Amino acid sequence: MSTLDDRETRPRRRRPRDLALFWFALPGAAVLLLFHYVPLLGNVIAFQDYQPFIGIGDSRWVGFDNFSVIFDGDQEFLRALVNTLQLTLIQVVFVFPAPIALALLLNSLLSERVKRVVQNILYLPHFLSWVVVVAIFQQMLGNSGLLNVFLEAQNLGSWNIIGDPDTFKALLTSQVIWKDTGWGTILFLAALARVDSDLYESAAVDGASRWRQTWHVTLPSLRGLIILLAILRLGDALSVGFEQIILQQTAVGMENSEVLDTYVYNNGLIAGQWGASAAVGLVKGVVGVALVLGANKLAHLVGEEGIYKKR
Repeated sequence: MSTLDDRETRPRRRRPRDLALFWFALPGAAVLLLFHYVPLLGNVIAFQDYQPFIGIGDSRWVGFDNFSVIFDGDQEFLRALVNTLQLTLIQVVFVFPAPIALALLLNSLLSERVKRVVQNILYLPHFLSWVVVVAIFQQMLGNSGLLNVFLEAQNLGSWNIIGDPDTFKALLTSQVIWKDTGWGTILFLAALARVDSDLYESAAVDGASRWRQTWHVTLPSLRGLIILLAILRLGDALSVGFEQIILQQTAVGMENSEVLDTYVYNNGLIAGQWGASAAVGLVKGVVGVALVLGANKLAHLVGEEGIYKKR
């Protein structure tokens, strides 16, 4: 009888706690709904000859005509697509592994005090806006930046890295690494802190070097997290830094810097081709969702949970 009474009163005891959690989560849920889900309704203009001064309700429906820039191989779109895929590949190869490598290096530091100081220094660039980051790089590497001042003082000529189309993609990659690598180590350092120290001791007893301990103990412990972050990164695979690129686009020209995000901006807000730009943005979003779902399915096949468990 007491067990039955306990079952009846347990939900009542949890109700105040659940209500408090509900009110705590409500503002975040409202922001997510208002700024992420409601704007999705605006994708309807991809199927309209949208005119801002008459609105969505009165704009003429054109079906899939706006998608012709994709299916017919519009040269500007193809140029933006090629640049986006190149930057995506570069960032997958160089940017994604950088926080992992940095976390491993920080984890190898014996002094906790030194580790915290280094971590705090490495976190700082993440909190700078891209406007500030681009300004710093311009002051360092621009035509009249510190590098060229030094080169000219040594009679070595000059090198305007900021305005050089051949080094633009490398410049973007270095900026991303400098700005976000330190912040990206947070999750990996937290995962490394949970690795059982007995595993390292056992490996050391078996004669494993530090490198073999990293390969056989540390990296397998990070495998699930790496796969999870890789899947989430695929969702933004075609988004390679709108604000970062648009701030530097005039220096190198659109031919070398136009990506899908800047294509949508330049052809939508600037040129007034609202429908075609919305069509490109919609396809980009659908491809991102497909990549996430496909990668998650692949993760299930190799025995990992991914972003959600296999049912």
